[in-house]
Amino acid sequence: MNSKRDVYLDYSASTPVDPRVLDAMMPYFSEIYGNSTSSHRQGRLGESAIEDARGRVARILNCKPSEVVFTSCGSESDNLAIRGAAWRARQRGKQVRLITTPVEHSAVINTVIQLGELMDVETVIVPVDRYGAVMLNEFAEACKGGAAIASIIYANNEVGSINELAELAAIARENGVIFHTDAVQAGGQLTLDVEQLGVDLLSLSAHKFYGPKGVGLLYIKDGMDLPSVMTGGGHEGDRRAGTHNTAFIVGLATALELAYTESEERLTHFHQLRDRLIAGILTRVEGAILSGHPAERLPSHASFVLPGIDANALLMHLDMNGIAASSGSACKTGNPEPSTALLALGYTPDEARCGLRLSVGTRTTEADVDFALEVLVNAVGKLRTMERDFVT
Repeated sequence: MNSKRDVYLDYSASTPVDPRVLDAMMPYFSEIYGNSTSSHRQGRLGESAIEDARGRVARILNCKPSEVVFTSCGSESDNLAIRGAAWRARQRGKQVRLITTPVEHSAVINTVIQLGELMDVETVIVPVDRYGAVMLNEFAEACKGGAAIASIIYANNEVGSINELAELAAIARENGVIFHTDAVQAGGQLTLDVEQLGVDLLSLSAHKFYGPKGVGLLYIKDGMDLPSVMTGGGHEGDRRAGTHNTAFIVGLATALELAYTESEERLTHFHQLRDRLIAGILTRVEGAILSGHPAERLPSHASFVLPGIDANALLMHLDMNGIAASSGSACKTGNPEPSTALLALGYTPDEARCGLRLSVGTRTTEADVDFALEVLVNAVGKLRTMERDFVT
């Protein structure tokens, strides 16, 4: 086995920039470099590129260009949605109640928790089922009390499960609750048609669909009035401050277009390799459990609980053999805490320290998957032998 081979199976964390995206971005680094708010020709060229990108994104989201707000990342988009809705509700003397789930990305759950503490408002954490999906009846019950905003993840970053977003959005709408979704993991893999989904707010980040890091967007439904959470210049319709990153905005739009133009080919590729990974691990790793929904999950995403296997040690073994993977645990601390997402799914604290996430991408091959399986099976065997020897 060639231990020097490099196999990247962490596409859910970040993707490489597509060469075509990089080509589209290059002129805006050295040729069209003016500030897009300037009135001279260089500025107008930058503004034109941004507005063209906005229109291209709007066509994919099936919304108005004016409803697309460019940000620095998915986390900023989440913050703008949740903080903006909470602050505006407080300003208008309305109920400031925040609804979310225990399996959200930290950009959502930490924002909700902080607002609850600093603004002294009620936060409602809606439970999820054993797959990590929000239960419609529980969500409906939470919405009956009214709220400033409900934020529910579209597709879970840790276990890959997909929520019934249109149904959840309809429940929120019936109760007069603003509905936001963190769709960062869904970008490039699931529909982003906001009319079909029925959402009021939707967050994306370019580096999840082969665009550059450092740029994202927030869809804000027409009529929604959110204050800026970053004050300064009145960019993006007074929604945020900061000079536009023209090159990265062009890159985001190009990457998003490519993802949906080539979606049939890409998703078929993802499905085949993901299923190959899942079948290989479940049949060759004793005791392995597939976490998340077995069918309603992201096409590129495979996640597991490997009871008795320390995730930190496993990731180290994989990395030493050229496999890039990730875990649900905070494994970089050296003393990993149980994954809060896996705990919410009903796993024990010990099991929740044994998470493994493998995600495939456009560059992944069958040979990569087979190599990764060999390395993983070997690493698990070594770790279990070490554990038995230690106990003995």
